[in-house]
Amino acid sequence: MAASKLAVGVLGASGYTGAELLRLLEQHDRVQVEVLTGDRMAGKQIGEVFPHLAMQKLPKLVKIEDVDFAALDVVFCCLPHGTTQEVLRDLPHNVKIVDLSADFRLYDPKLYHQVYGHPHAAVELQKEAVYGLTEHYRDKVKATRLVANPGCYTTTAELPLVPLLAEELIERDPIVIDGKSGVSGAGRSLRENLLFAEAADGFSAYGVGNHRHAPEIDQCLSEFGGGKVEVSFTPHLVPMLRGIFATSYVRMKDGVEVQDLQERLEEAYADEPFVHVLPPKSLPSTKQVRGSNHCLIAVHPDRIKGRAILLSVTDNLIKGASGQALQNMNVMTGLPETSGLTIGPLYP
Repeated sequence: MAASKLAVGVLGASGYTGAELLRLLEQHDRVQVEVLTGDRMAGKQIGEVFPHLAMQKLPKLVKIEDVDFAALDVVFCCLPHGTTQEVLRDLPHNVKIVDLSADFRLYDPKLYHQVYGHPHAAVELQKEAVYGLTEHYRDKVKATRLVANPGCYTTTAELPLVPLLAEELIERDPIVIDGKSGVSGAGRSLRENLLFAEAADGFSAYGVGNHRHAPEIDQCLSEFGGGKVEVSFTPHLVPMLRGIFATSYVRMKDGVEVQDLQERLEEAYADEPFVHVLPPKSLPSTKQVRGSNHCLIAVHPDRIKGRAILLSVTDNLIKGASGQALQNMNVMTGLPETSGLTIGPLYP
């Protein structure tokens, strides 16, 4: 007898992360997409919004207030930051939630208020949230009903740093993270700086010294680092469609060599299906993970003695968003973790 399928709803299906999630869910044989929301697009077929999804048999987009959440097993929330808490706080307790916004990533509601400029609207629900960096929070993800899916910059930076801090191979300070993102990381809304004539043939920094992902990175690294970590993080916009490249500069503990970092990362991710440590001094590229749920990591010695450089790449819409969300859903529901995620990178 065939196993029953999970009834899934995607809130905010008219954005890039929603579209990528639907593309991945098409490959998953244990889910049935029952609900799609997109308030401004309500009443339309998804193929009218994203023609590349027209071949999939999916329900029409509806407004959130028209959704019967009690009929769903899992909800993916792809709504904009600041809009998710009020939607999710009253959902039935049987519904498992993967939130792709930043609304539940920060444990401290006061810090959330400080970073995002408005009070947290679901403080009680926040207490249940588990940070969804799957490879390092897997057991907690299994036991929760609400996963706060990490951001794309944070995922890409944290994966190489967490094992090294946990084993006390690198110092907590300084850690400098130079991040670069494709334009899809900013979402689908119309913004002047994302117009082709503005973004093409250029390279620009933004959020310098105060990007909202920095406290998320600090929180995660501090958990594994045995003390307070505050990183220097600068993001940059690169004129490519998708991809995240994080270059992290670290200082090693006394007596630690670059080879020790290499060996620790290889050990940490030896059995992980989506995180791959390349041979020493490799040069990963965002194209090598494009369209996939994979992260590539490379370790390099710095010319300055006692320091090292970590390179990591992901696809911001997959491992940095929708793919990791599906990975977390699989863990939450006891399904094989790679279900719906075995698609390889697109190249060139």
